[in-house]
Amino acid sequence: MNLPMGLLLACTFAITSATANADPKPIKPVEHVDLDRFMGDWYVIATIPTWFEKEAYDAVETYALQADGHVATSFRFRSGSFDGRVKTIHSTGFIEENSGNAVWGVQVFWPIKAQYIVAYLKEDYSQTIVARDARDYIWIMARTPTIPPADYESLLGRVQAMGYPSSKIRKVPQAWPETGP
Repeated sequence: MNLPMGLLLACTFAITSATANADPKPIKPVEHVDLDRFMGDWYVIATIPTWFEKEAYDAVETYALQADGHVATSFRFRSGSFDGRVKTIHSTGFIEENSGNAVWGVQVFWPIKAQYIVAYLKEDYSQTIVARDARDYIWIMARTPTIPPADYESLLGRVQAMGYPSSKIRKVPQAWPETGP
């Protein structure tokens, strides 16, 4: 039986959200996200991947603020290797009111929205951590395809302090400077 990609993604989020061993303490979002500054390309440096990201290379999340206040998201990556086919997944971010723009519901298709928390944002908007209360997925992202090792270790420490197991984190191979986003 072939299910549409959107249905598979929604089922994955729903099942893992319901079955994950969530820390009872919610993830604390950053106080405020300046959406204009947050928009644009974010290279995925490391992740606890969803099922479709397990073999992602050159992963980039792109945000564009829409006139209605929602965020158009585009996640593109190469499947399986640097030479793999480029795949793209589109979704919409719905910003929760009174969250300082730091908590979103991300929807690949109606009616399911996956939780999206901006849990860390470097002051200059060059690095971020996107988390979920369920502690099932995490994304460490930067404006550049690589970051200094000390920065990575610091971000990894933040992820561990949030209650995520570091053993599940996968560094995402990036070669976009050579291959182009």
